[in-house]
Amino acid sequence: MTGLSDSAPSELALKPWLARQAYSLLLRLGTPAYLWRVWARGREEPAYRVDWTWRLGWYGRAHREAVRRFQGHPVLWLHAVSLGEARAAAPLVQALRVQRPDMRLLLTHTTATGREAGRALLQDGDVQTWLPYDTPGAVRRFLRLHRPQVGVLMETEVWPNLQHEAWRAGVPMVLANARLSEKSLRQGLRVGALMRPAAQAMRLCLAQTPQDAARLTRMGAPLVRVAGNVKFDMTPSPALLMQGQAWRAASTRPLVLAASTREGEEVGLLAAWQAACARLAVDEARPRLWIVPRHPQRFDDVAEIVTSAGLSLSRRSAWSNGVPDAAAMAAEVWLGDSMGEMPAYYAAARVALLGGSFAPLGGQNLIEAAACGCPVVMGPSTFNFADAAELSEQAGAAQRVADWSEGVTKALEMCESGLQARMAACALEFAQAHRGAAHKMAEAIWAVAWPG
Repeated sequence: MTGLSDSAPSELALKPWLARQAYSLLLRLGTPAYLWRVWARGREEPAYRVDWTWRLGWYGRAHREAVRRFQGHPVLWLHAVSLGEARAAAPLVQALRVQRPDMRLLLTHTTATGREAGRALLQDGDVQTWLPYDTPGAVRRFLRLHRPQVGVLMETEVWPNLQHEAWRAGVPMVLANARLSEKSLRQGLRVGALMRPAAQAMRLCLAQTPQDAARLTRMGAPLVRVAGNVKFDMTPSPALLMQGQAWRAASTRPLVLAASTREGEEVGLLAAWQAACARLAVDEARPRLWIVPRHPQRFDDVAEIVTSAGLSLSRRSAWSNGVPDAAAMAAEVWLGDSMGEMPAYYAAARVALLGGSFAPLGGQNLIEAAACGCPVVMGPSTFNFADAAELSEQAGAAQRVADWSEGVTKALEMCESGLQARMAACALEFAQAHRGAAHKMAEAIWAVAWPG
């Protein structure tokens, strides 16, 4: 058999073929529900309704004309599913352009926040679109129109039909900044007839850690290398850092940031906050809580949760000229309801409570906090970023606690002690020490696109 690698999925393997056919049939039957869900999400995030037919591989004349400008240039397709992946892709895209300045970028996303963040990665001649729905027809139309020389998926995005059709079209696929938790491995192996061939069709996996590499190999990936975590190469915007420092100076109270909180976490956070603050002296120096929800569609819900708890609230979006007003200075809680300002939030805070880690959700990226010099207090659940969390703790940039009550108590103590300054210095050193993954990944990706 000929294919992209000796481990490529066999057309003659009956069980995987049947699994993929059943999967494809279910997706086809579910297409109306999928489109309804996309359209419904557009009520709160209108970007979901923009170019929505592209998700099925149906493109208009303007998009086709833009793609024609690819001619004569190497085309790299990079998929950054959402906001976090789009931000993490920035140093990788920069490194790819350094090595091939004539590159044209085909950038795809699944979420509206990812698409918005991804615009910052585009240059003249690049094209941005939605990732096609994983039916064979949609994927084939996508690949037939764009004809990339190589496809790069960020972190965890592996889709059975996408992998199979890319293999058939001769498009080598790379999983960059790859991570795979033990839980995800178990889930993948339970549907191994479907997911193992998808992993086998991957030309190269660039894993974050040796543990991720071992799990990807068990999943069936034929070639896996440890390349580090490209998120360490993310450089916070100096303008945003200055904005955050200005907020810190303007606030009459130390700021404790609850960063990227997820649904169900804020109630426990606020209960712990109120209990801890009740034990403090009532004065102007008492810390202020700043909550930044992970998903923008939850901004209004979180605002209601705060006010229902009897706490006064000021929303970042209500500040004229981006400066806290008198109402903000009187508020007990600030709500970070803006996009693209996470470095400013970290720069403003004395310490950050890591969202997603106080519920069994696996945590959020704490590397960005370290790059901004913000110490982190994290809960027990960090399986999505296990290596970074462990290394950060070892470096003295983060501390782990059992629950919200212990986390809030620790954060408040840090606001009043020299520990905060020591941990902030450790955070910067930790972030600097692990840089360099983007360059290694870019070299490996171009070697896959043009071997030899």
